[in-house]
Amino acid sequence: MGSNIILLIILAAAIFGKANSVAIATCILLMLKLLGLDRYAYPFIEKSGITGGLIFLIAAIMIPIANGRITAENIKSVFTSWIGITALVLSFLTTYLSGQGLNYLTVQGHSDIMPAMIIGAVAAAAFLGGVPVGPLITSGMVALFAKLIHK
Repeated sequence: MGSNIILLIILAAAIFGKANSVAIATCILLMLKLLGLDRYAYPFIEKSGITGGLIFLIAAIMIPIANGRITAENIKSVFTSWIGITALVLSFLTTYLSGQGLNYLTVQGHSDIMPAMIIGAVAAAAFLGGVPVGPLITSGMVALFAKLIHK
């Protein structure tokens, strides 16, 4: 029963903080649990959810390329501008951090930091107008700090 209360607290915080994606995800988990489908659905979501979510996220981001709004000429011009080069470098770094974060959360088993990351993401959504899509990057930063501190 304790996990239901924690999920309800996260749901309330997400609704208050206008973090719709967190609220919807929490509702889905609660519904699956209340319907008794958690023993079937949770392992699948835990194993494949990040990959599936990333596929949909990347597909959504690439729609302007797929429908022709972004052309080869646009791509060429962006890679010759300071903003395009900055985007390339930052994308490289954040993708690296995401990989480190995924490893930290899953392989190294530090998923216990998730509540802190969710609260931080919800707070940023509520007070700074942020969008809570960075838990992997956040956990990657945590992993790097942990490596630096434990040396």
